[in-house]
Amino acid sequence: MLTDVHQHIWPPEFIELLRARTAPPRLDGWTLHLAGEPPYEVDPADHDIAARVGLARADGLDLALVSLSSPLGVEHLPPAEAAQLLAAFHDGALALPAPFGVWASACLSSPAPEAVERELRRGCQGLQLPATALLDAAGWDHCAPLLDVLTHHDKPLFIHPGVAPPAPAAPPWWPALVPYLQQMHASWFAFRAFGRARHPRLRVCFAALAGLAPLHGERHAARGGGRGEIDFDAFYETSSYGTRGVDALVRAVGIDVIVSGSDRPYAPLTIPDLGADAAVHALRTVNPARLLKGATP
Repeated sequence: MLTDVHQHIWPPEFIELLRARTAPPRLDGWTLHLAGEPPYEVDPADHDIAARVGLARADGLDLALVSLSSPLGVEHLPPAEAAQLLAAFHDGALALPAPFGVWASACLSSPAPEAVERELRRGCQGLQLPATALLDAAGWDHCAPLLDVLTHHDKPLFIHPGVAPPAPAAPPWWPALVPYLQQMHASWFAFRAFGRARHPRLRVCFAALAGLAPLHGERHAARGGGRGEIDFDAFYETSSYGTRGVDALVRAVGIDVIVSGSDRPYAPLTIPDLGADAAVHALRTVNPARLLKGATP
């Protein structure tokens, strides 16, 4: 089954709630205002449901998983504010036609495992959490009750970049290239150090190649961390990375845990050219269930 693990669509009610807000995250028309990023002009076509259904079907997708984009910061809002936005997102996303499925999201200012349980029972395919919630032992402990629900239901976790801190005078590309990747890098090492032992059966997918964190294995070993075995329940979505990034990560984590993507609002059907017939053969035939797709956070 051809699956895209990383798409973003805002349902109409969710959009209207963002427009009704007076503090970030909020929409002014189609201009998105976030706490740590410059105003961003959203393309309405990216949230045109009929158009997105057509594109997904044209790409031959059997399943396209839609998630709440964590840089919005909804998960960290006060519980009452978060609950209203999360309900609008879940209700609207779960009503999307095929081939769309949904990653659940959770309020992290007051975690409620029963809320995650409810969304999984309603049909969500797994849970997305912001990397900013999983940067250290305390973060993994805080989220542990939510992750226990996932393990109980044998559902995966998708770790996505979270809110970017303010960076005055930084160029527009700064959030995607600096704080997003720093967050993913830290969350990957925190998972290795604290998360995996607590959740040995949890399947985890890291957006944006985990900020290329696995490439630091040699330094990790040199500093006493050990090389460690490949974790075949950890997956890597490519976001905007292409051949060079994917090729480098393949050498560190193994070819059958790489997921592919692009810089579009959702990903076209692509298989990276890794420069070796054997590598392409492996991606196409050896373990196709692990060849997933994704898009830019």
